[in-house]
Amino acid sequence: MDRTGTPAQTRAQTGREPVDLSAGLRLAVMRLARRLRQRADVGTTPSMLSALSTVERRGPITLGDLAAAERITPATLSVIVGRLEQEGLVVREPDPSDGRVARIRLSPVGRRLIERNRRRKTAYLARRIERLDADDREAVRRALPVLERLIDDEDGS
Repeated sequence: MDRTGTPAQTRAQTGREPVDLSAGLRLAVMRLARRLRQRADVGTTPSMLSALSTVERRGPITLGDLAAAERITPATLSVIVGRLEQEGLVVREPDPSDGRVARIRLSPVGRRLIERNRRRKTAYLARRIERLDADDREAVRRALPVLERLIDDEDGS
């Protein structure tokens, strides 16, 4: 039986199981993401942290490539990068091969902010995971590769 009192076999037979599982997963992921966002540094928006992480991963990156990676408009990205520059978290430099193009890279302050945020969020999750019994921890461990496949399979959207 599930929480609604519907037998699991009936759900599977009616084809509702993937929809029900998706709804539960979506809610759990959203709640977890919200809790992790609450552990971010004050004054740093989720959009700013996301852009910083992309800059860190991709190295010096053009504004156009960063907007595409973040899946936001160039105008929205301009506002975000402006704030990041104002806070001293990124540095804008001319592209060595084309002076008309700007590239964004992390500043040392930006790198420290990302590392501090990651440590804080990882510590939060570690405390939560510590409370789980061994079977639940193993279930989380086994679920990680599956969750990664869900994230990485953009063609399946």
